[in-house]
Amino acid sequence: MQTAQISSHSRQETLELARRFARMLKGGEIIFLRGPIGAGKTVFVKGVASALGLKSSPTSASFSLMKKYTNKKHHLFHIDLFRLEEGEVFNLGFEEMLEDEKAVILAEWPDPIRQMMPSDRLEMDFILKEGDERVITLKSFGRVSDALLGGICKTANK
Repeated sequence: MQTAQISSHSRQETLELARRFARMLKGGEIIFLRGPIGAGKTVFVKGVASALGLKSSPTSASFSLMKKYTNKKHHLFHIDLFRLEEGEVFNLGFEEMLEDEKAVILAEWPDPIRQMMPSDRLEMDFILKEGDERVITLKSFGRVSDALLGGICKTANK
């Protein structure tokens, strides 16, 4: 496991960080997003979707649990499990997502699916500070997520 921290001082900085991060995505990546409501998780997902060239802009998936955004090159699965317990998530189609080589999985409030996902994942904890500042703590678990963590840290320093 590797760890790092990145600061964002505005919504625009979070979007730009997500756009730079998205340029590293090839498919097969799993990213867990945690943090309180309003911490910037969905803003980050919007930035990733925009950079991947997806036409629809993600909104909170809280009421639909999972939304899929696609183009010819990418399949973005935005999952929001805010209201669910572990036993309530079995019929959401995770097997299909995991078999999709183009899939990028961004899961907000991911704890109910932790045991269903492969161990290689990047975890991002969004921590609210004063004003619009956020500190994003990153933890990587596995070869793919280690590369993502290293890449996002490099792009955050530009």
